[in-house]
Amino acid sequence: MTDKKPPRPVGSTPVRSNQARPSFTDQEALAFHSQGKPGKLEVVPTKPMATQRDLSLAYSPGVAVPVRAIAENPAVAYDYTAKGNMVAVISNGTAILGLGDLGALASKPVMEGKSVLFKRFADVDSIDLEVDTKDPDAFINAVRYLGPSFGGINLEDIKAPECFIIEQRLKELMDIPVFHDDQHGTAIIAAAGLFNCLKLTGRDITSTRLVVNGAGAAGIACVELVKAMGFAPDNVLLCDTKGVVYKGRTDGMNQWKSAHAAETDRRTLAEALDDADVFFGLSVKGALTTEMLRSMAPNPVVFAMANPDPEITPDEAHAVRDDVIIATGRSDYPNQVNNVLGFPYIFRGALDVHATAINMEMKVAAAQALAELAQEEVPDEVASAYQGARPRFGRDYIIPAPFDPRLMTRVPVAVAKAAMETGVARKPIADLAAYRAALSARRDPVAGTLAGIFDRVRRSPKRVVFAEGEEEAVIRAAASFVNQGLGTAILVGREDRVEAAAAFAGVELREGMVIQNARISPRTNAYAQYLYDRLQRQGYLMRDCVRLASIDRNHFAACMVAMGDADAMVTGLTRNYSIALEDVRRVVSDKPGHCVLGLSIAIARGRTVLVADTAVHDMPTSEELAAIAIEAASVAKRLGYEPRVAMLAYSTFGHPEGERAERVRDAVRILDRRRVDFEYDGEMGADVALNREAMALYPFCRLSGPANVLIMPAFHSASIATKMLQELGGATVIGPILVGLDKSVQIVPLAAKDTDLVNMAVLAAANIGG
Repeated sequence: MTDKKPPRPVGSTPVRSNQARPSFTDQEALAFHSQGKPGKLEVVPTKPMATQRDLSLAYSPGVAVPVRAIAENPAVAYDYTAKGNMVAVISNGTAILGLGDLGALASKPVMEGKSVLFKRFADVDSIDLEVDTKDPDAFINAVRYLGPSFGGINLEDIKAPECFIIEQRLKELMDIPVFHDDQHGTAIIAAAGLFNCLKLTGRDITSTRLVVNGAGAAGIACVELVKAMGFAPDNVLLCDTKGVVYKGRTDGMNQWKSAHAAETDRRTLAEALDDADVFFGLSVKGALTTEMLRSMAPNPVVFAMANPDPEITPDEAHAVRDDVIIATGRSDYPNQVNNVLGFPYIFRGALDVHATAINMEMKVAAAQALAELAQEEVPDEVASAYQGARPRFGRDYIIPAPFDPRLMTRVPVAVAKAAMETGVARKPIADLAAYRAALSARRDPVAGTLAGIFDRVRRSPKRVVFAEGEEEAVIRAAASFVNQGLGTAILVGREDRVEAAAAFAGVELREGMVIQNARISPRTNAYAQYLYDRLQRQGYLMRDCVRLASIDRNHFAACMVAMGDADAMVTGLTRNYSIALEDVRRVVSDKPGHCVLGLSIAIARGRTVLVADTAVHDMPTSEELAAIAIEAASVAKRLGYEPRVAMLAYSTFGHPEGERAERVRDAVRILDRRRVDFEYDGEMGADVALNREAMALYPFCRLSGPANVLIMPAFHSASIATKMLQELGGATVIGPILVGLDKSVQIVPLAAKDTDLVNMAVLAAANIGG
């Protein structure tokens, strides 16, 4: 990750700086959780509820049939209810993140967030439950009776040592997996990274010396797991705030620490680390000093996992020793120990075999699967986030990236297989290859792709000009863009108006946010001349171009991009899309040999489709439809998809006949002649394109599966369809992404939210449409 700041644009007005800025403000965090429906979750039915018959089947009297079936055979609850894909995320709020005991209610935002991660990464449905008691027995009694409702229990943010008592007792009382992620999630990811470090440094697991600092939930879980993986018990020293946990110690001890007390004469952390091979930190900032690191064995391995600040930073460690391999819990350093690599996929595998528990063998299998995955060549989706420097297994890549799409097919399969081999699977999977393919189909690639694009921009920050810089939503978006380390945000507007709007919105104008006033910019004359050179034969006089450059913010912002004073541009909040596009195209040329179009990304019910053209071509010709298909397929590939392009019409393969359908058929013939390198077919209706069963009625269809790129026959049908999906179908629609211009410009819909502006700014910075 680069530490270089993008250069400040010429003629800009710097705003006030703020040292040690966070990645977001308190106002942004509160707005994120409160806008729209408060919170991060909602319940969506999976069956139709439109008619009286639907309601009769869903509830009385139809629901009585599965009720009787489950009463006769409880195992079929997995067939007739959501139990088999439902996890409860449960806390009492006694150890919330690094904030401590703030109570059950205060833990709800965290538990909702955990539930969202389950869904996002592994398509596991989840509900959060906050239990308002600190009494372990009362907590156990509240949870133990929930078994019929869920396929698994994820315990979270419960302080030690109560968490050990609660988890162990619930495991004994319940016949579904009970998993305290604060313990085992961290241990599994750290163990995976450690396994690879041993490989890189040529160490033998049976003779490697490990020191674990922090004897809480995660620390003890790490000790238990590494011993299960082959570490010799005498080679593992556990330390707490009072020093080494040794046999015979009585001060500050409990039964969980005593189980790992070592026979040693070492008493302090410094003594424990002398000539140690590996340090696991699950403690506090600064716990590992540079003197301690110097005393460790050659090629020391350091996992400094305290959050938000590690026991020692990579910069500090590398300044002392150039042979150190270091991992942290931070996303802004290599080798992040991130629990999201584990718990969604572990539960996915456990749920899919109807496991009665998550045992040690399943945890070891998950760790080994993660370790092996990091040793493989990374796919393009991951490589794209590293801006040309494809990560390879080595000292700075010992743990897979959180958005590696292969996690969904590797970790659940390993966990399910271990569950079957150890006898805790009630529904063994006969065909693991088919199971792996089914898992791949459940993955939502677009969310991972967008995250990868954000990461790519962070590694190569850009100067993005926000044309409507006096608008509150734009200022909030610009602040978020800067706070996330994505680059410089240039706000076009009058200084007093921008500052007043920022103050009203509660946004602090920070370093990295600059204001460009077109009226007084020293670049305005150059921009006017540039416009005059382009437009003089289109009826524009020099004074017209001076007026456009000095008064119209879209023209000024586009000139900044065209003349290299900014890398990308975002506009559209206050003007219709077509008007904003006309403004931009007066300044920025079409990319030679490419087609300008709007491409929207629609995400609904776990499926993602790209829809074109949603912004530019009113009634495209056959040639234009073919060109749109080629451009859309190219963008799909850049987003990590293998495109399956459906050329849509009101008819399907010749019925009913019509002139407009013939135009689509002609476009398919044009693609045939061009011998393009992606799947395509048409003309076809949207139902055939998206529904495997409907497509099966046409066995000659050339698509290998449901389409993921839809080419609409006209702009109006594309625009109507995506807006209806968004408003009636509950779909998330990103875009339209403007494709085919020679410079990177994106236009948001009227009245877009600040989050939409940030997304489009990042897409512009990454030049996804170029």
